[in-house]
Amino acid sequence: MTRPLDLAGPSAQRLPRPAPWRKHVWPLLCIAPFFVLFLVFGVYPVVFSLILSFQDWNGAPGQQQWVGLRNYAELSGDRYFWSSLLNSALIFVLHYPVMTLGGLILAVILNENRLRFQGLWRALIFLPHLTSMVAAGITFRLLLEKDSGLVNRALGSLGLPAVPWLDNEWWARVAVGLLLVWAWTGYQMVIFLSALQTIPSEVNEAAVIDGATRTQLFWKVTVPLMRPALIFVTTLSVIGTFALYTEPQVLTAGGPIHSTTTPTMEIYARAFGNVRYGYGAALSYVYFAVVVVATAVQLRLTREEKR
Repeated sequence: MTRPLDLAGPSAQRLPRPAPWRKHVWPLLCIAPFFVLFLVFGVYPVVFSLILSFQDWNGAPGQQQWVGLRNYAELSGDRYFWSSLLNSALIFVLHYPVMTLGGLILAVILNENRLRFQGLWRALIFLPHLTSMVAAGITFRLLLEKDSGLVNRALGSLGLPAVPWLDNEWWARVAVGLLLVWAWTGYQMVIFLSALQTIPSEVNEAAVIDGATRTQLFWKVTVPLMRPALIFVTTLSVIGTFALYTEPQVLTAGGPIHSTTTPTMEIYARAFGNVRYGYGAALSYVYFAVVVVATAVQLRLTREEKR
């Protein structure tokens, strides 16, 4: 009996076959830095703050004390924290309709092909969004001063009484709303403008042929077709209003009488002002849960309206 002829030779038989996982080594090494950074700066702070919310800690090493649910029980009766949530809701109600309607109307105007210098107008309207909120807040504070502000001087020249913009609880919320409208209307205008440009021109032409006026065209055709963009900006506005910090801090410092204090300002004051990191972490998680519930309710309502 003869042995089969080995055409590959003895050297080929000694070469080991590479393991299947080895071909994935370099791709995994290339994407590993992202996951390492995500674990260090994303996952670890969330887990650490969750554990911290069940502790009492003043920042000193080794001074953490496990207190269970005591922080959460304490915040249930913290009227300053709950009033900060109410302040955010009131500021949202005061500024959101003006900001959204203004952004939508500006987008419709700037979408007209007959308008000259469209790029210039769009840039000018969007410019406040790029401005530093610290500088804008200081400017608004000077403008809205009761005795020396230019706004009250202009009202006085018209025979109107001076408005206590920064000294009255409700007028202070209005002042924060005005700053938000000035800063964010251009941003919403850009979103609406991009959504408008996805609407086929044949839709508007068909409505005009059917006899629709410009007002009917806006409310009966444009606004319903802008529904996804409206839901998007509403969701962003809800989250952004509850997360306000710079604008009310610079303009009113949370006053008068805590009327413009927002949840993030309250959390910062408790955690870093009172040096109670555990209690601040508990406030953060309750604040996060409230924002999630508010956003979910809003999305649920908009879906029901769609049906």
